[in-house]
Amino acid sequence: MRRDKAEPIQIECPKCRYTSIIYIPIEEMPRCPQCGTRMIIKELLDEGKST
Repeated sequence: MRRDKAEPIQIECPKCRYTSIIYIPIEEMPRCPQCGTRMIIKELLDEGKST
């Protein structure tokens, strides 16, 4: 599967659990606005999920 276009991902702060949604590869992985820790990927938000 090719990932050429921007795709939404849910990111989370591993320290305070603040979550947000960004689009990759457009945006860089940000720092948490509450505590300043580098955020990590929590979930890829693809529409066509398979079970």
